Amino acid sequence: MGDMVSFASNGSTTQGYLARAAAAGKGVVVIQEWWGLNEHIKKVADRFAAEGFVALAPDLYHGTVTRSPDEAGKLLMALNIADAEKDLRGAVEHLRATSSRPVGTVGFCMGGALSLFAACTNPEGVGACVVYYGGHPNVQYDFDRLRAPVLAHWAEDDDFVNTNVPRFREELSRRGRPFEFFSYPGTKHAFFNDERPEVYRRDAAELSWRRTIEWLNAHL
Repeated sequence: MGDMVSFASNGSTTQGYLARAAAAGKGVVVIQEWWGLNEHIKKVADRFAAEGFVALAPDLYHGTVTRSPDEAGKLLMALNIADAEKDLRGAVEHLRATSSRPVGTVGFCMGGALSLFAACTNPEGVGACVVYYGGHPNVQYDFDRLRAPVLAHWAEDDDFVNTNVPRFREELSRRGRPFEFFSYPGTKHAFFNDERPEVYRRDAAELSWRRTIEWLNAHL
């Protein structure tokens, strides 16, 4: 359904996977897990296009994709957050070039952290934010700049990122930012990823997807 495209980023260009709806739709930036821009994330972008969105998944690792958890962890830690911010900003602006409306951000794992990060750093460009079990130790959030409402999906059993839940709640509540958090019983980290049968939970994935689509349609 989609194609690899180039878009402007920090005075140069970078790559991303763009999936288009049959008709012009609302824009959403889809942000990869720590594995890279793999087929799973491309399929997620395709699913957004099938729902009527124009979805762009920027390649934050610039061509590197892995199946190894050890390598993925190294890639996550080596990610230059400042450079990632420029790529995310470029993706937001690329989608907004065809519409004056703000876009949504949706990310998974590392990408969940970067979804919230992009919403904080692009307050005028991001109109809705969705976080799937988001976490990255090197990402710092400027919550004072955040304007987008935040929807977050968390696994019940997730020692990897669940320490973020109370902190995010506190920061958003203290600033009066609209948000909804959901925890899915019996799930583990990455429950949305249907290419990982050891953690995938179809019921939670489908429910979180419906909530995500409703959230984006309500706020964009």
